[in-house]
This record gives sequence, C-alpha cells and structure tokens, in this order.
Amino acid sequence: MRPPLCNVLVTGAAGGMGRAVCELLSRQGYGVWGIDLPERLPEPAPQAGPDSRPKGAGERPAQVSAARPGAAETALPEPAETEPALPSGRPWRYLSADVTDPASLEAAREQIAREAGTLGAIVHMAGIYRLDSLIEMPEAELHRVFEVNFFGVCRVNQLFLSLLGPKSRILITTSELAPLDPLPFTGVYAVSKAALEKYAFSLRMEVQLLGHSVVVIRPGAVKTGLLAVSTEGLERFCQNTKLYPCNAARFRAIVNKVETRSVPPAAVAKKVLSALRARRPRLVYNLNRNPGLRLLHLLPDRLQTALIGRILKV
Repeated sequence: MRPPLCNVLVTGAAGGMGRAVCELLSRQGYGVWGIDLPERLPEPAPQAGPDSRPKGAGERPAQVSAARPGAAETALPEPAETEPALPSGRPWRYLSADVTDPASLEAAREQIAREAGTLGAIVHMAGIYRLDSLIEMPEAELHRVFEVNFFGVCRVNQLFLSLLGPKSRILITTSELAPLDPLPFTGVYAVSKAALEKYAFSLRMEVQLLGHSVVVIRPGAVKTGLLAVSTEGLERFCQNTKLYPCNAARFRAIVNKVETRSVPPAAVAKKVLSALRARRPRLVYNLNRNPGLRLLHLLPDRLQTALIGRILKV
C-alpha cells in the first residue's frame, strides 16, 4: 500500500532539479511548497480558478503570500505569491526564502504552517556546484559552498521538523561524488556533499526514533543550469589559476567528457517520486553513476593518487 498524498516542501525550487520535482509531484496530486531565492522567482502565471488551488494533503491550499528573506532583526514584508503554471493546470506554491537566512525560512515556515498545517516530506534540492583549487579559492567562497550545501540543509530540517506529520520523510540530495574519494579541483563541492551524506545517515538514526525516515538521492551529472554555471566556473578557474594552468586544462577535458553523460532533471524527479511512493523506500537512490569514477574509487588510495597525477601532470 502506497503512503497517502501529502504536503511536500521542496528547497531549490527554481533550479532545474527542484522545479522538475515540484511539477511532477504537483501533477501527481501532492500539495507542493517550493522555496528559493527571491531573485530566482519565476514569472507569475495567470491565476488559476479557486477550485484548483492546493489545500492540504492531495488538495490545493488557499491564497498564499510568500515571505521574502531579510535580516533577522528587521520585519519581513509579504510580497505577492507566484504560481508556476503546470501542464495539468494545477499550480504549486512558490515562497521566496534563502536557505542561508534563518529569518526568511522562519517566515516561510509560518506561512506553510498557517495554510497547510503539516508536511509529509521535505525534499532538499538547493545546492551550488563549485570547481576550483582548494589553495587558491577565496575563503568566502569556501564558506558559501558549505553554507548552502550543508548548513542550509541542517537549518531547514531544524526549522521545519515540527511541521512534519507522522511517518514523514526527509529526502536529501547529495552527489555521486559523496561516497567517493574527491578528485582534484572538485574538493570543496565533494567534501560538502560527503559531509552532507554523513549528516543524512546520522539524522536517519535520530529521527527514526520520532517515526520519520531519511532518504539520500545521489545523482550524477544532470542537465541543469547548475551544470552550465559549473562549466563557466571551470573556465574561469582555468584562466585565473597561477598554480595549475596546464593541469587545469587537462582536468577541463576530463570534466567535459564526464558531463556529456548527463540526464534530464525529470529523471531525478522520478527518483524522488519513487522514494515518496514506496512503502519502504531505499536508504539511497543512485542515478546516472559514472562507471569510470566508480572504478577509480575501487583502486587503493596510493594507486588512485599516482594515476591522477600521471593523467594531469605535464
């Protein structure tokens, strides 16, 4: 027997994977609440009729206004809501919030609590991808990657846990790199995702005592705007690095080959739907794993290091 339809919170809702998840779940009858940065708000769609608005589990909530992020010590205004249009004509709710800003998240939490009451799942899709040298990368960027990829997830779970109904699920998106030994120039991203995966496993041990479950979604390369941004970032790194100019150029060629095997965001959304529908979901859902990276990981650490050095050295 499948778990009943419920209200679902999705972070990173304006990104490729997050939006695909929101749209698929909404079409399947879930009440979907997506949050993302205010500057990534989609263009308002024509208002749907009152009978098609989400309200509660499997229904559509009534009129909702989103809370914009702001400083913790300032009052938060309530801007007009945005309803992305779906092929089925059933909109999902979009709230403006920043996973690095507790005040904006608290405002979103109050909005959802007031309009939806409870959640049946939290789906973490927010994240940033950064390829750079650990030595040359500005410290502020190191903090930013961890603030979004790791602490943002912790923050959302702490704030929204009290809204979870019985036997709820928390889905945390890591990466195929999370369980692997990091490659050069993927360090900060890989380490943040590895930390996030350990966090997910630890959280699972704790919240099972409350009747909830934690599922890890572990995708490989996905065709999203994040991939294009990472490619641009890699180009900048190759142009600006003073320590690794030749090595970076060789690494860029390898990354280009790996990322040609990407899958559409809809594939990730289907994994999320499977994890929500399953009576007993898997602990980890893998998607589009790169066979070369998996084989490399099987080698002893010393051999891995030597092999990467031979490939990247001039």
